[in-house]
Parts: sequence; structure tokens; C-alpha cells
Amino acid sequence: MQPKSAMVFAAGFGTRMRHLTNDMPKPLVPVLGKPMIDHTLDILSNAGIADVFVNTHYFADPLEQHLKTKISITTIREEPEILETGGGLKNALPQIGTDPVFTMNCDSIWLDGNPIEQLLQSWNPDTMDGLLLILKKPNAQGYLGAGDFLLTDQARLQRKGTAKEAPYVYSGVQIIKTEGLNAITEQCFSINVLWEKMIAEGRLSGAIYDGTWVDVGYPEGIELAEKIAADV
Repeated sequence: MQPKSAMVFAAGFGTRMRHLTNDMPKPLVPVLGKPMIDHTLDILSNAGIADVFVNTHYFADPLEQHLKTKISITTIREEPEILETGGGLKNALPQIGTDPVFTMNCDSIWLDGNPIEQLLQSWNPDTMDGLLLILKKPNAQGYLGAGDFLLTDQARLQRKGTAKEAPYVYSGVQIIKTEGLNAITEQCFSINVLWEKMIAEGRLSGAIYDGTWVDVGYPEGIELAEKIAADV
């Protein structure tokens, strides 16, 4: 089962952006000359992903107006409450369908190979329920956290547990089977809930992206991406 559609998470409040999201949604904040969500949509288009679904909530009207200018974009507004990543994906299933799906955050800039194409090269639905594109922590430009995962010799992902740091960072891009969402009764929840079940069953894998990736979810990250791009 090869994924043919993608869900872009774009409903969040963009609190890390501070003043930049006082009057616009984070996906419309400009990076390298265009709204950051357009970089994400270009990646999907260049990888041949024709059916793209975008959830909206915060400043939904201007974001939906912008997306109306795009081809093959379906917006799904979450109201009255935002549903988080897991709840947002579950809410979109009637439109997305039952096949595995790509999901992407839209606050990252990729300056090398297409992450969708790289992820597909490692996808094996017989042995995986989810495949996350990850980065070695030193290669995660602008990332300020302690890391997200450990990676076994079999490319299975594990949590860092009680360790202070983990060597790998989640890039915001994955392929995921969605059947497990139906067993989650909550309406609002993180995709981490589904990941934990996959980890326990040895069905969550990681593929390493070794190109240039920048976290542009906060103002200094945008400045960093523009500096790196100018030096490339």
C-alpha cells in the first residue's frame, strides 16, 4: 500500500512565532519569499502527491482563501475546538480514506532532496505501521529541543525514556497507517498516542534524512533558514 495522499497540519496557534502570528496564521508567515505552507505544498506536488488535505482553525478564513488558489487542496476546518495532530487526522479520515497517508508539518524548510521521495524509498507496509523521517540532532538546524527518539539496528524507533537527550529528531514528515485511530475514543489527542502503540508492537520505524532541514516555527528559525539558503 503506497500512500497517495497527504495531510498537512496547519491548524495550530503558532505561539512560538510570537508577534508574527498576532494577525495571521503561522502557515502564511513568509519564509524565503513566500508563505511557509507553500514550501510544503511544493514538496508534495514535486513528489507527485495529488490529493492534499489541510486542517485549519486559527485564522482559518485567510488561510482557506489562500489555499483556494492551489490545485487539489481540500481544507478541513476544526471547530469549535482545535483537535491536535491525532484528532485532526482522525477527523479527516472520511475524506482521506483508509490507505496509508503522508502527514507533514508546515514549519520546516528543506534545502536538499525531497523528503517525501526519500521516505517512500524506506516504506515497507508489511513490517511498518508508521515511518517517520528523522534527523541526527546536530543536523537539525534551528532545533532547540533534547531530541525525540532512539533508533535500533532494525530501524525501529524507541523513546528516549529517562535519558536527558536522544540522538534523533522528528522532522515533521511521516507515512502512517490510520486504522488504529478508530480505537481511540478521545476527540482531541496527539498523534503520539498512536505512535506509542506502534512502538510497543515494534511497528514504528525511522528513516534518516541527511540533507539540510531548518525549524522555522519561530522568528529566529526563519532568519537562520534565510541565512543558510543565501550561503547554499
